[in-house]
Amino acid sequence: MRSENRIDYVEIPVTDMKKSRAFFEAMFGWEFVEWGDEYYSFNDGRLDGGMRLAAEPAPATGVLLVFYSDDLERDVERVTQLGGTISQEIFSFPGGRRFHFVDPVGTEFAIWSEIPE
Repeated sequence: MRSENRIDYVEIPVTDMKKSRAFFEAMFGWEFVEWGDEYYSFNDGRLDGGMRLAAEPAPATGVLLVFYSDDLERDVERVTQLGGTISQEIFSFPGGRRFHFVDPVGTEFAIWSEIPE
């Protein structure tokens, strides 16, 4: 059952469908359904979304999708091993830590973790 006033679907513009799919499958284990050459839908285990072919990556000044992790250091390593680049090293903020990265096709994301108690 859908909940009113909650984010229901996330759509990410990407410049290379296959490269983006491979990155997110390997990084987060997302499952995809291909709806032609220009649109893939995915599920991250909780939220549905899609990737649509775009002429250029989403601007870094736009909406930032932030993922949760139990191990930031592991994920910094995984991002770089999978062809992404770290755009902002791990930093602390009230209640947690996070880093920003750019995926292999040029879109920026972030991953955060709570500060262990």
